[in-house]
Amino acid sequence: MNSVNRRHFLSRVGRGMIAASIGAGLASDLGIRTACALEAEAELTFGRLEPLVDLLQSTSLDKVLPAVVAQLKSGTSLRDFVAAAALANGRAFGGEDYIGFHTLMALRPALAMAEDLPTDQAALPVLKVLYRNSARIQEIGAHNHHALAPIAADAASQATADAIREAVHQKNRNLAEQLLAAAVQKSPAEGWNDLLATAEEATDVHRVVLVHRVWDMLDLVGEENALTMLRQSLRYCVKNEEWAAKYGTGIRAKLPAVVDQYKLQDRPWGTKAVDDQWVNAFVETLFTSTPDQAADAAGAALAEGINPHRIFEAISLTSNQLLLRDKGRTGNQIQPGKPEGSVHGDSIGVHASDSAHAWRGIALAGNALHRNTAVVLAAYQVAKDRTERGGDFQNWKPRPWAEDLEPVQASREEELLSALKSAIESQDQSRACALVSRYGSLNLPDRSVFDLLKTYAISQDGALHAEKYFHTTRDDFRATHAAARWRHVVALARVTASEFGKDAPGMAQARELLLT
Repeated sequence: MNSVNRRHFLSRVGRGMIAASIGAGLASDLGIRTACALEAEAELTFGRLEPLVDLLQSTSLDKVLPAVVAQLKSGTSLRDFVAAAALANGRAFGGEDYIGFHTLMALRPALAMAEDLPTDQAALPVLKVLYRNSARIQEIGAHNHHALAPIAADAASQATADAIREAVHQKNRNLAEQLLAAAVQKSPAEGWNDLLATAEEATDVHRVVLVHRVWDMLDLVGEENALTMLRQSLRYCVKNEEWAAKYGTGIRAKLPAVVDQYKLQDRPWGTKAVDDQWVNAFVETLFTSTPDQAADAAGAALAEGINPHRIFEAISLTSNQLLLRDKGRTGNQIQPGKPEGSVHGDSIGVHASDSAHAWRGIALAGNALHRNTAVVLAAYQVAKDRTERGGDFQNWKPRPWAEDLEPVQASREEELLSALKSAIESQDQSRACALVSRYGSLNLPDRSVFDLLKTYAISQDGALHAEKYFHTTRDDFRATHAAARWRHVVALARVTASEFGKDAPGMAQARELLLT
C-alpha cells in the first residue's frame, strides 16, 4: 500500500472510530466525513491525527466543542487536539490568512496555560483557541477545501537557502515549496534553517513569530509533518514579498554587513558574564539607537563574547518600555474592540515584545549562523518598532506613574490581588500598573498574580493576542533579573485591563460542557 493510500485508509478508519464512539447520527450531524464522502483525488492527510484534524476542520461550529469535549472525556489528550488543530489550520489556511495564522500562533501558549491549570479547568484555554480556529475555517469555507495539497521535492534542483530565497524573490511559490520539500527531506532542521535565510529578510512581527511557531510546534505534530508546518511560513514570505522588498531594504543590506564585520557566520556564543548594570545600560543603548545602530551594538556584544541570554534580556526590557510608555490608541488607530487609549491586541508594545520573544526562540533552536543573526535582528527590530511605528516613546513616561503609586498603601497579598481584580474589571490601566508594581516591590508570590492575570487571558477575547502575550510575559519574567522582572508583569496588567470587557467567543459553551 503506498503512503498516500495508507494515509487515506487510516483516515477513513479513524473517522469510523470517531463515528462509532459518538454514534452515526451525531457524526452525520457534526459533519464528520466518512469514507464514501471523501473525494477521490489525493489530499494532504496526517496519519493517526487525521481523524481529529478532520473533526476540527469539517465539524459545524455549534457542534465542534461538544465533539471535542466528548473525545477528551473518552481519553484523547489536549496535546493531540492542539497538534490536530495546528495541522487543520495549516491545511485550511496555508499561512496566508490573518486570523488563521494568529490562531496558529496561539495554540502553543494555550497549551502551556492548560498544563499549568487544575485538571478540571485545564481544557479551557485550548477550547478557546480550538473554537477560534474552527470559526475561521467555517467563515472562509475552508471546511470543504484545502489551501495545502501534497507536494513533491524538486529532485532536479539543488535545494539551498539561497535557492529558496531566490524563488521567493521571484514570487515562484511552487518552486520555493519544492525546494523547501527537498531540504526538509534531508532533515527538518536543515529545511527550517534554510527557510530562516528568507524569513530574516524583513522584521514584521507576523513573519518573525510565524517562522518561530511553525518550528516550535514540531514536537507536537511530529517531524513527519514538518513540511506542512514550514510551508506556512514560506507562503507568508511569498505572499508578502512585494511589501518586504520595499520596506525591508534596510535590513537586507545591514544584516550581511553586521555578520561580516563581527565575523558572526559561525561564531560560537560567548559566556562572558555581565552584571545587571550592563543590562540596564544596554537597554538605554537600544532605546536611544536607530535600527542600524542597534544591530551594530548587538553584533559588537556578540563579538565581545557577552552571554547572549543577557543581550536578549535587555532586548525584552526595551520592548517592554514600549508598552509601559504607550499613550494608547488615538485617531485612526481606534477600531471595534480596540477603543481610545487601549494597548491590547496589535499594539506596538505587544508586537515588539512578541517579536523579541520569537527571536529568542529562533536563536535557541537555530544553527550557528542563525543563533547570531537572531540576536542582531531582535535588536534591530526593537529599535525599529520604537522609531518607525509612530509615537513619542522617548518623551512619554513609563508606568507606573508616581501619582498612581502614591494612593496604593496595601501590603497584604489578598488586598492587592482584590484591588487588581477591581482595577482590571474597571479597565483602569494606570491603577492596575501601580498595584502590580507595589505587589512586586513587596516580593509577594509571583504565582498568585500570574494566576489572576491568566484567568483573563483565558476568558477575554484579547483581539487575537491574549494567549501569546501572556506566554511572552511569563517567559520574559523568568529570564529577567530580579530588580527589573516585575516591569513585564506591570505591562501585562496594563494589557489585561485594556482588553477586559469582551468575552471570548465559545467560552460560555466550553465551561458548560466541562461541568456536565
